[in-house]
Amino acid sequence: MLTTALWLLAVQGAIGAFDTVYYHEWRARLPALPGARAELRLHAARALVYAVLFALLPRVEWRGAWAYVLASLLASEIFITLRDFVVEDAVRAPLGGVFAGERVTHTLMAIIYGAMLANLLPAALVWRRAETTLAPHTQAVPEGLVWLLTLMSVGVALSGLRDAYAALGLPGGAWPWRAEGVGV
Repeated sequence: MLTTALWLLAVQGAIGAFDTVYYHEWRARLPALPGARAELRLHAARALVYAVLFALLPRVEWRGAWAYVLASLLASEIFITLRDFVVEDAVRAPLGGVFAGERVTHTLMAIIYGAMLANLLPAALVWRRAETTLAPHTQAVPEGLVWLLTLMSVGVALSGLRDAYAALGLPGGAWPWRAEGVGV
């Protein structure tokens, strides 16, 4: 079940990358959109959570108290996503709302995240009863999957830094396009 959870996490990462590049950057041009800072802050926080999950879940078991840290990270992703659903509607109102395809993409990602959690939960319940440590997995994880998730960790961390930079309103935080004609 752990390997299934990790494959679902990889699918989540691939769809999330598509969502970020196509909908957030190209269609909505969020970093250049006036009033998008709240949404960008949420995206940056969620990217940090995924960077940690992508980097560590394929490599180690979160035993003992670490299982509760993992649970906190997983729950925080849910909270951030629910908040993002509300904030993005307000931010995207000037664009005519969230793009229909983006809403479908977000729904698919929520379903996949739930499936990933359902497959990860049995392992996490075992891990929480062990001595507190981050230990290498006792079951084999495909090496290609480990490297794929590691690469995704780097990508999502960079994306999160870019969103944080834009959310802070720092010079150059937005691409050099203007908000006019957004979504064209």
